Amino acid sequence: MSFDFYSGFCLNKEKELFSEYIIENDFTISGFSYGAIKAFKKALGTNRRVDLLQMFSPAFFQDKDKKFKRTQLMYFKKDSTAYCDTFMKNVIFPKKVDISKYFEIGRAEQLEELLSYEWTKQSLETLQKKGTKIEVYLGAKDKIINSREAKEFFKDFTTVYFFNELGHIL
Repeated sequence: MSFDFYSGFCLNKEKELFSEYIIENDFTISGFSYGAIKAFKKALGTNRRVDLLQMFSPAFFQDKDKKFKRTQLMYFKKDSTAYCDTFMKNVIFPKKVDISKYFEIGRAEQLEELLSYEWTKQSLETLQKKGTKIEVYLGAKDKIINSREAKEFFKDFTTVYFFNELGHIL
């Protein structure tokens, strides 16, 4: 077995950005943003022992309407380079950190999946019943998701760490 980390949209191998929070062992799964969805699905669907699921700024867009989601996809398909440039600036805000070494152009299917993913309280409860502790890390200055809405959704099923001065990349 090995530690699993799932990367965010347009990113690859950015795990070190979360090194101060990550608990790296055989029984922990972690993911950032879009990768939090992947990590959650992995923890939910595996028969392997998972003691801890760490989700950093999970992609949470169920508070957005269909028009918002269609518009995001339209802009991405029209000019993915420009979309990703703006997206990455919003990901790092308010930090001044160079994440270009982690950049990997995203695909429309990935963006569609992260925008349309529906977190359910039932699936969170199911994972808890499997014995998995769930931690969610959110920044109040997040320009990608509404972190306050995400906090309200996750707080009854997870331990939520909410940082007032941080954004999406924490």
